[in-house]
Amino acid sequence: MSKTIMIVDDSATMVLSLKSTLEMNGFKVETAGDGAQALAKLKAGVRPDLIITDINMPNMGGLELIKNVRALLGFRFTPILTLTTESQAEKRDEGKKLGATGWLVKPVPGPDLIKVIKQVLPGA
Repeated sequence: MSKTIMIVDDSATMVLSLKSTLEMNGFKVETAGDGAQALAKLKAGVRPDLIITDINMPNMGGLELIKNVRALLGFRFTPILTLTTESQAEKRDEGKKLGATGWLVKPVPGPDLIKVIKQVLPGA
């Protein structure tokens, strides 16, 4: 059974690029334009095996999303990767404290992203 990955990013270009890379590698993809939209989908029953989120987004950013996802029943151990232009150690540390599994700085070549996904997502 193929794994489902949720992409949370306010850049339509980024979402399309990630979506095609992931689908070419056999993953199912759910998308959300910001953290609030992602959280609403999760609460409505969407169950991704992995979440990839940007940090800087309108309405609800990635750090707030991570904090909220970790508080949801059944999502404590869901891997969450950040994919962002933010590279400061403080932001990265804050992400880790809130429950981010990994921190990737854009741009990430497709093969590198797939390699990281296979490391954090058992059976991918």
